[in-house]
Amino acid sequence: MTGALGRWREARRVARLRKQLRDPAWQWLLDPPPADEYVSLDCETTSLDRKHAELLSIAAVKISGQRIETSSHLQLLVRPQGEISHAGIPIHQLRAQDVAQGLTPQAALEQLLQFIGSRPIVGYYLEFDLAILNRYVRPWLGINLPNPVIEVSGLYYDRKVTAWQPEVDLSLPAICNDLQLPQLPRHDPFCDAVIAALIFLKLQRRP
Repeated sequence: MTGALGRWREARRVARLRKQLRDPAWQWLLDPPPADEYVSLDCETTSLDRKHAELLSIAAVKISGQRIETSSHLQLLVRPQGEISHAGIPIHQLRAQDVAQGLTPQAALEQLLQFIGSRPIVGYYLEFDLAILNRYVRPWLGINLPNPVIEVSGLYYDRKVTAWQPEVDLSLPAICNDLQLPQLPRHDPFCDAVIAALIFLKLQRRP
């Protein structure tokens, strides 16, 4: 019954989104996802203010079965309209001159959606990235990104928390250390997308 109820709710959700979608050319975003395929995603932005931050760079990499397809990843620079916060430059290493020839947000998002398709999105602390992306997507398509979302910090927490261990360190270095994964450079969107994909696959393999 639970499975049938879940399928009914999902069908209702998709039907509602199809009615709200402003451009029918993107109907395929609501198709069933390919079996056992995912996309790991990460973004860098002008600031950490989710109401005003603009995109600076986007990286995404496909996961197919137990394989991360790094050879066919997507990596885009985006040209913001406003200024880049000076406080953030030491973190993401992107200055105005570095993104001056970047894509417009619309062009970048069109490439991103073509790359993701209807696959579930995997990432580390995706809430912020999705809030920024949806600020661009919603006025354009009339809906938020419709893809299922898999938050790897949530997967890790569910695996580790117990009544005897109610507090879990969800920092990326701690997770990588516990799962015996490499410590890749931080705040590089491609590296962050790859490490989220590695965490996802490692947790999928663990009983």
